Amino acid sequence: MKSSRAAAPAAAPVAVVILAAGAGTRMKSRLPKVLHPLAGWPMVRHVIENASALRPAPRLVGVVAPGAERVAAAFTPHAVVVQEKPLGTGHAARAALPALAGHRGPVLVVFGDAPLITTATLRRLVTACTRANAAVGVLGFVAADPTPYGRLIQRDGDLEKIVESRDASPAEKQVALCNSGVMCISGALLPELLGAIGNRNAKREFYLTDVVAIARAAGHRTIAVTGDEAEFQGINARAELAAAERALQQRLRAAALDAGVGMQDPESVWLAADTKLAPDVSIGPCVRFGPGVSVGAGSEIKAFCDIEGVRIGRDTIIGPFARIRPDSVVADRVHIGNFVELKATRIGRGAKANHLAYLGDSDIGEASNIGAGTIAVNYDGYGKHRTIIGRDAFVGSNSSLVAPIRIGNGANVTAGSVITEDVPAGALAFGRARQVTKQGRAGELRARLKARAGK
Repeated sequence: MKSSRAAAPAAAPVAVVILAAGAGTRMKSRLPKVLHPLAGWPMVRHVIENASALRPAPRLVGVVAPGAERVAAAFTPHAVVVQEKPLGTGHAARAALPALAGHRGPVLVVFGDAPLITTATLRRLVTACTRANAAVGVLGFVAADPTPYGRLIQRDGDLEKIVESRDASPAEKQVALCNSGVMCISGALLPELLGAIGNRNAKREFYLTDVVAIARAAGHRTIAVTGDEAEFQGINARAELAAAERALQQRLRAAALDAGVGMQDPESVWLAADTKLAPDVSIGPCVRFGPGVSVGAGSEIKAFCDIEGVRIGRDTIIGPFARIRPDSVVADRVHIGNFVELKATRIGRGAKANHLAYLGDSDIGEASNIGAGTIAVNYDGYGKHRTIIGRDAFVGSNSSLVAPIRIGNGANVTAGSVITEDVPAGALAFGRARQVTKQGRAGELRARLKARAGK
């Protein structure tokens, strides 16, 4: 028996255009606005990653300003086009048309300075447009304070027009649904709709919002889809960047807690967008994760640690007050204690460095022990060199290991040594001046020093 229910329209491939040509003058910075960091990534990368999760085809296209090489590089490996003159959002979207040639599916137009919008919300907009066979769909939100926003005016379930706040009538200003600026436009109609946008306005610019009225005038359907205001927070100034950071951190912390991560004081833990924390990881107060960190199950990150660019294994203890810098790997069941710093260092299973050590450009073997105050002397003023320590080695406190150097399996370096030559496996090594003790001379020395000080 055939079903009487109409088949849902097939989902067409979606393309994405990200507008990132704005000057961002209110940021008062030499850094382009969309490259300002947010949870360890340039803000535009959040938009790219969330849009890329829709698997855009034929492509994702970034629109940048002339000379914005750093912004263009942020879109790699995606296509980039240049908006030669700053003539409005409609003009910017039009610059992307050559890169979308032949695409007839939905085209999402989003902004590079709106990094909090989620993949789920973008997908919901595309799905709604597909099901409604709409030429244009606009994401809207109900604002706590709608005063500065354009309004989405609806009639009979469709979007009739977008009215800027300054142009809205008293009745239109009572409308709660505000314009986010994010649109889904039919790829088949996109050249026609963008080509029809005029610039008869005070700024002589081409506004993307005009496509709603243009599409309706041509007899096409236009719709509004409601989202959460928190996702549509644009960033134009430093205060807004800080607010977005707070919002994103709350989102990242909530996701980590839901995934089984323990945090004693979540508000004081700062995560990067790509931080990977396994279930049963425990995090103390005032911990910062930079980009590129993964932590295995059962590991504990104690208070006041700063960790970036490292893979940490299972059942490992880090901190308190430890710093782990990029390109480091810490294996399972390792102890990295207070005021220990690692940089580009690999530490094997079960090894320990519990106190006051600097281990840069080093390889530490399994079950080895690094004493308090140990320094891997990795820099000679011109280049970096590696220190390689084998399995089950012991390095005594206050030792300096002058790289390049190798310390073999089971070797023992005595406390206070300066080691400048390789130590074979199983050998005992010490490099320090012989102690001299002069009986009864302490009083004489103290008297001389006291007289010199005039006391």
